Formats: sequence, C-alpha cells, structure tokens
Amino acid sequence: MLLMGVWLSLACGKSTDTPAPNPPPPPAPPPAVKPLITLPSGWRMNTTVTANFPSNIQFYVFDSVWAGRQTRAFCFAYESSNATVEFKPVMAATATTPASFVQQEPGVVYACINGGYFGSNQSFSLVRHDGVTRAPNIKSLSRPFGFYFPTRAAFGILPTGAPSIGWIYHIGSGNDNIYRYPTPSPNDVNQSPLPAPDENVPAGGAPWNVVSAIGGSPVLVYNNEIRITDKEELIVIDNGSPRPRSAIGHTSGGIVLLVAVQGDNFVSGYAGLSLPELASMMKDLGCSFAMNLDGGGSTSLLVGGVQTVKPSATGVERPVVSVLMIKKK
Repeated sequence: MLLMGVWLSLACGKSTDTPAPNPPPPPAPPPAVKPLITLPSGWRMNTTVTANFPSNIQFYVFDSVWAGRQTRAFCFAYESSNATVEFKPVMAATATTPASFVQQEPGVVYACINGGYFGSNQSFSLVRHDGVTRAPNIKSLSRPFGFYFPTRAAFGILPTGAPSIGWIYHIGSGNDNIYRYPTPSPNDVNQSPLPAPDENVPAGGAPWNVVSAIGGSPVLVYNNEIRITDKEELIVIDNGSPRPRSAIGHTSGGIVLLVAVQGDNFVSGYAGLSLPELASMMKDLGCSFAMNLDGGGSTSLLVGGVQTVKPSATGVERPVVSVLMIKKK
C-alpha cells in the first residue's frame, strides 16, 4: 500500500505541460546586391538614395586619388534592356536648372544629368525623344577659313533598346535624316573646310534610326579604345585642364553609365579632371563607348532627386537648355 501511494503521488505530480517549441531561426539576410559592372578600385556602391529603386538601377561613388589628385566622382548605372526604364532627353524653351526639370517632370525620375551644349536658350546638341528631333547637333561652324561641318558625337537608344554612340550628321535641310559614321569627318581648323557630310562621306555612314538621343562632344571611348576626337569635332572646352565633367557611356553588355565629376574647387581640394583623364575613368568603369557632355559649370547629376556634385561655389545649379532623365515608364 505504501509503495502504491508513493507511485500515485509521483504520477500525479508529473507535469502535463507541452514543451515550448524551439524559436524559429532568424531570417536570412538579404543577398548582397551584385554590382552591374565590375567596380574598379576606389569605387563603392551607395544604396542610400537608391533604396526604393529596382536592383538593376545602381549608384556608385568614388572619392580617392585619380590621375594623381584627389577626385570625387559619381556614377549612375542601369540596364538598357530594362523595359520599365525610359531614356528621356528633355529640352526647355528657356534655360532652367536640372533640379527644376526634375520637379516639373511627372512620374518617378531615377536620375537626371545635364545635356549637351547651348547658348542663348538654344541647344547646339541633339535632343531627340520618341522619334521627334527637338534640336539637332550643330550643323555648321564659322572659323577663320570658312564654314565647317562637324560630325559631332551623340548617344542614342535604338528600337531594340540597345545603346549606340557615334559621330553623326543631319543630312539635308531637315533634322530627321541622321547618319552615323564609323569615323569623324577629319576637320582641321588650320585647313580649308571639307564638304558637308552626306550618305557617302565620311565613308561607311548609315542611317541612325534611334528612338531617343542626346548630343554632346567629343567622343571619349570608341570600340574599347580611348579616342578623343575634339579636334575633328571642333570642340574646345578646356580639354587639358582639370574641370568639372559629365559624360555618358555604355558597356559591351548594354549597361548605361552617367558620370559626373566634382571640380573647380567648388568643394575645396577637388579640381576635377581633364578630358583624357575623364576618358580613362570611363574606360576603367567598363565603357566600350563613351561621350562627353557639357561639363564645366553646367555639370549636374541628381540621383533620386539628390544632388551629387556641388555645381557651383554657392551650390546653385547653372540653368541649362537640355537634360537627360532616366525615369520609370
């Protein structure tokens, strides 16, 4: 009886509670975002301003030594094959700041960079959007020996979505018959002018049927080689001096890069880059083709509405006639 009582007491005292389950494992951290390009030394990805962007739209920052001097540069990158992204050159009737262009643009603007050359509210560089040419690359220039007809650079998007850079000319009296050439017209201001380009000259030209395009000058990188054609394009822009710079290029895989470089000591210690140094940077970023935009005091790049380079000593942007926006369709 005593043993039975002890057994009953033990049995009655046994806990009937269900054991607590093991806590769930912590969620796995999100996979690291792979850069769209191979980042050269000194470049790092910045995800702060692109936190709400698609993963195939990225932003990189460089703040280190380039070409022997302290350099700050910014690079916006996206896949040209992304059907949800629009490449949109925009022109204003009156020069306005890139920030104002963005504020006036409906929808989501991922990035905005200054466009090509201008003066007195007139664009001297190509602005074309959705098959409509708003302004051509300048078709003639007066120099001491007469009128010259430069084949200046342009960057466009083909109907396939692929990017294209080349030396172009608007043939005829209108502006929509655009030819792209594999080499620039060999202009030389110290020689007599050459005839205006046409379907046959320079050799190898073909219709350039781009949907949208922005003009600039000069070409910086062509077919994976640094090739600065400032003399042929008749463009003098403090080419050998460190200045603020802006450029656009693309890789062989169709990644489009917008680049802006701090300069003119608007931020103390940052003089900028010369054109050869800018070309070297674009090639180092992986560009197989690249083109210079209207840099200097016009240099501006906004990413997610945030200003990157300081555009002047006061931080105020220069009003420009054209910009290139990369936005959500």
